[in-house]
Amino acid sequence: MRNRRPAPLPLRDGVDATRVVLRSGEGTVGDAMLAAPACAGLTSADLAARADSGQVLDVSGERVDLSAPATPGRPIYFYRDLPTETEIPFELDILHADDDLVVVDKPHFLATMPRGAHVVQTALVRLRRRLDNPALSPVHRLDRLTAGVLMFSARPQARAPYQQLFADRLVSKEYRARAPIGDGLEFPVTVRNRIMKDAGDLRARLEPGPENAISTIELLDTSADRGIYRLLPQTGRTHQLRLHMSGLGIPIDGDPLYPHVRPEVAAAPDHGDFSDPLQLLAYAVEFDDPLSGARRRFVSGRSLG
Repeated sequence: MRNRRPAPLPLRDGVDATRVVLRSGEGTVGDAMLAAPACAGLTSADLAARADSGQVLDVSGERVDLSAPATPGRPIYFYRDLPTETEIPFELDILHADDDLVVVDKPHFLATMPRGAHVVQTALVRLRRRLDNPALSPVHRLDRLTAGVLMFSARPQARAPYQQLFADRLVSKEYRARAPIGDGLEFPVTVRNRIMKDAGDLRARLEPGPENAISTIELLDTSADRGIYRLLPQTGRTHQLRLHMSGLGIPIDGDPLYPHVRPEVAAAPDHGDFSDPLQLLAYAVEFDDPLSGARRRFVSGRSLG
């Protein structure tokens, strides 16, 4: 993850100021901002009121003149109104906390960090409010639908060393999943292929070319027609485990995207229906701590099914 210059506006109740990068060079700064998705629902008067109160700043912390000509690529910061969100009625358990690192056991349906319609109902905002620490930042991410072990840096100086562990593949990650029992499959099996995902596309896809996604899958236990699997990813492509399990003919229970999109399942949590969670759990992480040198292992206390 690339570190940006710190935002010129402080957090407000655990939530970062919104960053908008102007896309158009036509019209004024105000026109270009109102055309951005992050400003949907705002009027010119709304934006002007924020600017007049010093809540629309450029990256250097200077007040923005909304009537000035727009410059493509210019970042602008402002506070947007928080969306109306469905409350996620599950606890975010803390597994470990020290001056450098906070590790949590994330429930299903809770996003890692604010994005789109999910702002307050995210692990990052909940944790910042709970620990009263605005410096908290995720060092990796879990999909909103995936539960389990998630790590945050507790201070800015600690973020890069922990992120680098993931970039260098020095974190051993173990997942658990519940899925059908595959007929004719012999375990363990290692899947190697190339996965790509475009921004704005819900699903990842397989493509020909050099492999960038590797997972080893083991069958741990069976009950009736379902299996509990241990998933050991060697890489971290978006939706990698979900796509690999689906490709083997054993899609993970509760998956709204693979092998087929099920819109009613995908939309259910936003309407307060949490009855069919994706049965995928980030069960454990293990690594040598880059700051203390200690061997660390954190294990989720959650179960599948």
